[in-house]
Amino acid sequence: MGLLDGKIALVTGAGTGIGRETAILLAQEGATVVLTGRRIAPLQQVVSAIEKAGGKAVAHALDVASREAIIETVAWVKGNVGSIDILVNNAGSASKVLNARFISETEWNATVNVNLTAVFNLTQAVLDGMLARKDGTIITVSSLAVVNPNLLGGAAYGAAKAGVKNFMTFLHNTFRNQGIRATTILPGETDTPIMDNRARPPLDSERAVMLNPHDVARAVLLCASLQKGAMIPELHICPTFMRDTSADIETARWVGAPAGLADKPKS
Repeated sequence: MGLLDGKIALVTGAGTGIGRETAILLAQEGATVVLTGRRIAPLQQVVSAIEKAGGKAVAHALDVASREAIIETVAWVKGNVGSIDILVNNAGSASKVLNARFISETEWNATVNVNLTAVFNLTQAVLDGMLARKDGTIITVSSLAVVNPNLLGGAAYGAAKAGVKNFMTFLHNTFRNQGIRATTILPGETDTPIMDNRARPPLDSERAVMLNPHDVARAVLLCASLQKGAMIPELHICPTFMRDTSADIETARWVGAPAGLADKPKS
């Protein structure tokens, strides 16, 4: 008997990294998992792995940047799978330009939209159903960039992740007595495909000391599978080893800088 038997979970960004590992663990505990992401092929590969292990899962393409797509997806899940008991807001993205000096308003807005506004839209789409049942768990993967904002994640990413932590605390303070559990998980550097988009992609040796996505997924599972009378408002998880990120930060400082900037180092 699994800890999540009979539950329906929706996981965003479920094709790779933390989302993939989370979907697999939730399914192992008996949940029917709806995997969402922009690309259907990676989602279907995860569904196949879950089903091969005896679990239940379904894939549905979703661009979380679109409120309309979010509303359609939640309605589709309700009509074809059932009411969502667990929402895992995992999808995220970082801007290419990381320095507040140079990032455009367009890129800022796009980063905030995926990391913060999408969480609001998804939460709003499932909240009424959860409140009607007086039962629901909403878990959002934020970042330790909330605690230590810098050029690794960038100005927009850090601000959005801080905003989403604030929003989840709002949900906790407002709806806990109506059966809603709202949790924020703040991971440190995690070896996921998003690292390939860094201004200075980490070396294999550097990735080796980062968090493994499976460990973050285990934290998500813990928060989702506690008995109804218990919840974790906020959970920090970080690598044991603190690596030197000075080279990463110096590279990121100049991405997007105008040509010929006086204080830009010569390459």
